[in-house]
Amino acid sequence: MLSDVTTPQDLDDRFRETLAALATPSQRRDPARPVTDDTTLTGARALDLFDAQAVSRQLDLAGRWLRSFGEGYYTIGSAGHEGNAAVAAALRATDPALLHYRSGAFYCVRAAQAAGWTPTDRPAAADGPVEAAPGDPGDPDGPGDGSAPDAADPQEPTGGAGSAVDRPLRPGYAEAARDVLRGMVASSSEPLAGGRHKVFGRADLAVVPTTSTIASHLPRAVGMGLAVERLRRLETSGRRDGVPASGGGGATHTSWPPDAIVVCSFGDASVNHASATAAFNTAGWYDHTGLRIPVLFVCEDNGLGISVRSPKGWVETTLRSKPGVRYFSADGGDLPQAYEAAAEAAAWVRRHRRPAVLHLSTVRLMGHAGADAETAYRSPGEIAADLARDPLTATARLLVGAGLATGEELLARYDEIGWQVRRIAEEVLDEPKLTAPADVVAPLAPRRPARVSRAVADAAARAGGPGAGARAEAFGGKPPELTGPLTLAQSINAALADGMLDHPQMAVFGEDVGAKGGVYGVTKGLRDRFGVARVFDTLLDETSILGLGLGAGLAGMLPVPEIQYLAYLHNAEDQLRGEAATMQFFSQGAFRNPMVVRVAGLAYQEGFGGHFHNDNSVAVLRDVPGLVIAVPARPDDAAPMLRTCLASAAVDGSVCVFLEPIALYHTRDLYVDGDGEWLSHYAEPGAWTGGHVPIGRARVYGVGSAEDVTIITFGNGVPMSLRAAATLADEGVGTRVVDLRWLSPLPVADIIREAAATGRVLVVDETRRSGGVGEGVIAALVDAGYVGAARRVAGVDSFVPLGPAARQVLVSEEAITQGARTLLAR
Repeated sequence: MLSDVTTPQDLDDRFRETLAALATPSQRRDPARPVTDDTTLTGARALDLFDAQAVSRQLDLAGRWLRSFGEGYYTIGSAGHEGNAAVAAALRATDPALLHYRSGAFYCVRAAQAAGWTPTDRPAAADGPVEAAPGDPGDPDGPGDGSAPDAADPQEPTGGAGSAVDRPLRPGYAEAARDVLRGMVASSSEPLAGGRHKVFGRADLAVVPTTSTIASHLPRAVGMGLAVERLRRLETSGRRDGVPASGGGGATHTSWPPDAIVVCSFGDASVNHASATAAFNTAGWYDHTGLRIPVLFVCEDNGLGISVRSPKGWVETTLRSKPGVRYFSADGGDLPQAYEAAAEAAAWVRRHRRPAVLHLSTVRLMGHAGADAETAYRSPGEIAADLARDPLTATARLLVGAGLATGEELLARYDEIGWQVRRIAEEVLDEPKLTAPADVVAPLAPRRPARVSRAVADAAARAGGPGAGARAEAFGGKPPELTGPLTLAQSINAALADGMLDHPQMAVFGEDVGAKGGVYGVTKGLRDRFGVARVFDTLLDETSILGLGLGAGLAGMLPVPEIQYLAYLHNAEDQLRGEAATMQFFSQGAFRNPMVVRVAGLAYQEGFGGHFHNDNSVAVLRDVPGLVIAVPARPDDAAPMLRTCLASAAVDGSVCVFLEPIALYHTRDLYVDGDGEWLSHYAEPGAWTGGHVPIGRARVYGVGSAEDVTIITFGNGVPMSLRAAATLADEGVGTRVVDLRWLSPLPVADIIREAAATGRVLVVDETRRSGGVGEGVIAALVDAGYVGAARRVAGVDSFVPLGPAARQVLVSEEAITQGARTLLAR
């Protein structure tokens, strides 16, 4: 007697028992005909989709087998969700897809599509020859791409003649199985992540990798949809793939046709996640404004989030209520119904370029993962009810009932596929794993400083040469180098304009950046110069803003989103950590999401305070591997640093955070009122190359003899330290003031050199003592074997309060001066 627990053995036994009990059909149906009278899904296509579902099921069984002897590292499977094969069949191989981790059957079908398969209605019966029907016509509003099917791999074994098993396995199925199994065993030969994670993803399949962070990929999908539609409409002189003809740097991978739609899948529990809510809201918000976003959300609803049940009716009620998002639904265990609903939904999105959600009811078999004991939270009756809805069994019943195969033939086919999957699993066991730290981190954040420098030089040559006329026109006949000394805000504004001129696919967006020109005027005039398609206001949601940037970068644009205040970033930081920074890491550079995120932050605003507008914490940013963090303090650093970030994003796919000190935006003076010492002239294009600021290089100021003490600082600490150094100079003390400029990666070589020059180091850190930048500086010195004296002046471990109380927890000039004197007295 079979148990009530869906172990791999039990699930397999139940499937076999069911197929053995199926009656032999009285007559055979022409596979070129619809499998039932109420669907367009043909028998031949249904047979092919059964294969995809069987491959997916066998992959789940293989994953549990590998895990049983310690060679498999991922057991979240797709059992119960094999109905998503129908969704893949209803889409085109060129529709970008972001898939959740129960998408085995979808991935198999997509791999077959990319291998040149158009589901051709071939006979599988033994009742005499049946003429094969032609392939799908490739209706632009329907599934399929109209290409001819490739020959099957002759090395793939098939069953005996005259049965449903007497068909070659579709091109791509075995390849997809190998991809998935390589991911399970962490093989470095896995084609996308290279052993770093088990993902569904491959560039040639237009499947964008997603990790297991719940629903965090949905805002990116909305951004991709926005960008795909924008690029479809945009008339530029460059190529559609996002590489501007002007040569303004490299571009991300994108090969999606103009009428592509974006599909993203997720589970029912993810409906409640803030990222999902943000994505639906953003898609609906833009649709309400008339801006088209061709995204198909696919919710696969098995009623469970690990052990937590979705309340009955909650998911449907939630999805139906999303304004601006069309609702479709189907039983994911009913292959024809799922196919028809998916085809209708995909065609609607493709035709109208508007968002929709397809709600598929599914079941979850074999628990959440290998270690999940379902009996702890589910009754035997509940488990049995889901087993009765096994989609693989349902498809088998469909095929037998339609006269396309016998139960015996389908079981033979299932076993043949299982044999092939097990053979592949045994082969990948011996493949190499990642064994060195350098190999693991190689694709994380590639740095090619020579190419970045060359990109800046090329931009300068264009701005001063063939682009000089357009540049003069954009600046109203008076380029910024002719307007006199600029503030930090004005310098950033001019550099953004120059960036827009050089990168045709660059877009600036965020809260209030358009009509208002930003809360502090940093983006003032950009919308008038470059239009609402390239400079636009977003809804007030930081997760959505970053998601738009992620998707736009992936689609070939160069996004420059703005987060209005540093404190506002924290509710959306996983879009940087879990999505942006991981993309190249989990795709070995096959996918990139270049982005420069401008963030107004840090403290010291006079007359305007509170911790939301004076946030001095950057610890969460510095902890993100590969993320570039730039903090310009002076106007003459801001422009070249921004050019570097834009070039690095375009050339290397870098994700950069450009943290702008609010209190220095409009600062003009350094020592006394009216001295204008914090203003700087904007460099003309001919000087951009010589003034290039590479990532990870500091700036050093010498005050007096510069031989007695080294002050290492950044941001607001730079002018305060320079004033403190002037006071010390009056006392005969020579100071080196080192502006880090880059908080990640830290300019370690410059830190060590300047510290060794005096043997006394004062780290002035306007962030907090715990988790602040100063900890990283001191650690770098210790790691390098620095033996001199060192001391820190840092912010108190506190939020920044309102008004004069802020001075009690922030670094002051007096504290810097006293800290240096204490250091010198040792």
